Amino acid sequence: MRSKLADKFSSQFITTSLSEHETILQKLLSKPFVIPIPGYNLSGRALGMGRSSMRVALFDPYGEGAVVLFTPPPMTHEEEMKMKDKKLVHVVVDPCLSKVLRPHQVEGVKFMYNCVNGRNIENYRGCIMADEMGLGKTLQCITLMWTLLRQSPDCKPTISKAIIVCPSSLVKNWDKEIHKWLGDRVHGLPVDTSTGGKDEITSTLRSFMLDTRVRAASPILIISYETFRNYSDVINSAPIGLCICDEGHRLKNNENLTYKALSGLKCDKRILISGTPIQNDLLEYYSLVNFVNPGLLGTASEFKKKYENAILKGRDGAATDADVQRGNERTKEMIGLVEKCIIRRTSTLLTKYLPVKYEHIICCRNTPLQDALYHKLIEIEKETRAFEKQKSDSGKATASALSFITLLKKLCNHPSLVYEEVQNRENKFHATTSLFKDPFNPKRLDPSLSGKMKVLDYLLAITRKKTDDRWVLISNYTQTMDQFIELCKLRGYGYVRLDGSMTPKQRQKVVEEFNKPDSGIYCFLLSSKAGGCGLNLIGANRLVMFDPDWNPANDDQAMARVWRDGQKKHCFIYRLLATGSIEEKMFQRQTHKKALSSCIVDAGEDVARHFSSDQLKELFKLESNVFSDTHDKLKCKRCIKGVESIDPPDDADCSSDLAHWFHSQATSRKIADNILRAVYDCGTISFIFHQKSHKVEAKRQEADKKDAGSAEENEGSDKKEKETSKPEKKLEEKKQKEKEKSPKAEEAKKEKGRKKRKEQDDDFEDIPEEPAPEPKKKKEKVIKFLKIYLIALIPEVHIFC
Repeated sequence: MRSKLADKFSSQFITTSLSEHETILQKLLSKPFVIPIPGYNLSGRALGMGRSSMRVALFDPYGEGAVVLFTPPPMTHEEEMKMKDKKLVHVVVDPCLSKVLRPHQVEGVKFMYNCVNGRNIENYRGCIMADEMGLGKTLQCITLMWTLLRQSPDCKPTISKAIIVCPSSLVKNWDKEIHKWLGDRVHGLPVDTSTGGKDEITSTLRSFMLDTRVRAASPILIISYETFRNYSDVINSAPIGLCICDEGHRLKNNENLTYKALSGLKCDKRILISGTPIQNDLLEYYSLVNFVNPGLLGTASEFKKKYENAILKGRDGAATDADVQRGNERTKEMIGLVEKCIIRRTSTLLTKYLPVKYEHIICCRNTPLQDALYHKLIEIEKETRAFEKQKSDSGKATASALSFITLLKKLCNHPSLVYEEVQNRENKFHATTSLFKDPFNPKRLDPSLSGKMKVLDYLLAITRKKTDDRWVLISNYTQTMDQFIELCKLRGYGYVRLDGSMTPKQRQKVVEEFNKPDSGIYCFLLSSKAGGCGLNLIGANRLVMFDPDWNPANDDQAMARVWRDGQKKHCFIYRLLATGSIEEKMFQRQTHKKALSSCIVDAGEDVARHFSSDQLKELFKLESNVFSDTHDKLKCKRCIKGVESIDPPDDADCSSDLAHWFHSQATSRKIADNILRAVYDCGTISFIFHQKSHKVEAKRQEADKKDAGSAEENEGSDKKEKETSKPEKKLEEKKQKEKEKSPKAEEAKKEKGRKKRKEQDDDFEDIPEEPAPEPKKKKEKVIKFLKIYLIALIPEVHIFC
């Protein structure tokens, strides 16, 4: 196509200045050369005397599937001839990349290209790529970087060098990704602690910075945050074309040394990658925006005064109407400023390519031992010190308070995790030692002593018996992971473990071993901090998040290990929380932070304000007589006396507000997961929030449409057939009715019904029952069950009950 256009322009030019004879000779002599390399595009230049000086794009902008990032303004032929070497050309993504980009990734590359070239915000060239996990942020950034390294509207590279800054664990991964998508077209220069000593790293970085060639041998430096900080004086000595910061939320504190070192980089084209730009508060968000576009939101103090204070006050559950209105106004004003430099797509886009994901938030009742210990520990601690008022000079909780929080969190996992600690504090917690029955062995796991461990035990056992599914078990504590191992040994499950003590090679080995289809490993035990990013565990389709983190981003990263590209089975995610405990309070804080993020980053307009700031401070109070403290604070209008009488909106999914999830307290009939329905009857679960990613796969919908179309065709053919042979049809219908009335047909019909009921019964596994109640209590339970059942069937019946 390019050579044809060049010939066309050349011929038009020649005919105006040469004789007919000369024109024919020029055409003969300017036959284009065909390069014998498959997939290589012609440059548009001709051989011989008719060599053209007309500028052309590097890749064909009119080719099939071409992704065009810049289109020059239209020009007449005369104008093009006058411009010649000054003519602007199309900027087209390399076909080796455009052929693998999904539609949302094409949109992302175009957005970032416009940002770094100053087209979205005048005089600002930074951008935040805030897509959620699994949407291909890395590929989008590689595409942008490769395009800038090779092209521009001026028919030359936009940049000569680029720097990728990322966590040390991802340095090699970035190098592999570049080679995966670009092959030998370009080579990266990975630098981390394994590169060599201080002198060797300094020499490597200095050579990279001093290389001023337009097409350097290794134009991409890949470096960890720690190494960049230590060698920032070398890197900041010369200008850089493009800087990409992966896991950019590491720059959320504009006062730390890493942030200051990167801010000194002589580079205005900055891309920050973070699926969670708001993790805790708005000041962190300000730091990220200010890094890519310095001064866009003013100084930190100006931002706090103008935006943060008003927005947070309006988001408080106890806010007045005036506070809410002012908060909304400031939110819209801030979004109007930053929306031109931040792109955000949620994981709902993945529903086109992935199977359905079912998420469950399960409130598990504590055992009597856990409850007794919890109350006693709080009582003793309050007598010695008022933790909720104890603050250090900086306003943060003291080390003593944080230590007690950790103690309560471990108790929620299993009482044995606090046994040695309370024994060592005889002066303070001596009274609790009598609650442990002698002889108590903390090294021997007894699942029945923990509500959450009992639920996990049931889930693993029933899944093992009924399916071929496999599990990922995640915890924030190594001691809890030790207990997972004890549980696996107790039940005879195969397992592997990944934690922070393992090298990258060891991690990769266990991941590859687990993901093999014929692997005999049933459980993958994962440390939340060690496996938060980059791991692909599609060998499993069920995942348990055993304990929550203060930062919702950490939990979301860990829970995204199974529902990702390559997964073929439905996925089931279970978050376990100890009912009414500090874990529910932590989860409520997560929900509050996510609501703020949804409001600012996702521009959510109707995110409910469920929790007040005072409620979120009540960490040490155990709500014993509740089904779910979180549900109580939601002020849910769809549930009446424990029964969900109104279903969530039809378009609700896992990313929706918690108020738009299904709420199951008195019955498990709405729970889609057969395994969880069976576990529900054990009596340990008090409440379940559950939702799914999408209704049905796109493929199934297409199949249904095809089926509907074929049904219509069949119906049409049947109609024609009836018109031509009505007597024969009536005779056949009569014979069929007589056949259906025969005793054998009736018996076959009954047998089919019996088999169907048996299959339904087989979905539920027998579970050890709780001790039988006294006759009087049993009668009350039956009456209560009947009331609940009637309410579930007919919501209006609750009025008469």
